[in-house]
Amino acid sequence: MQENHTEELQSRIEKLKTEHRDLDDVLKRLAVDPSSDELQIRRLKKRKLQLKDSIVMLENQALPDLTA
Repeated sequence: MQENHTEELQSRIEKLKTEHRDLDDVLKRLAVDPSSDELQIRRLKKRKLQLKDSIVMLENQALPDLTA
């Protein structure tokens, strides 16, 4: 049971990391585009931060409890 839960967490983490990298690529392209929408950029940056927070939280859950 624990092994399956860990695999699910790792899968979710990888999906979030992929989305995070994709957003990073989009933001880099928008940064050099003078016609880019600042509101859209702010929203994407906020989403990227939310993804990072979720990744950290899930990675912490995936770590074994060393105090046990």
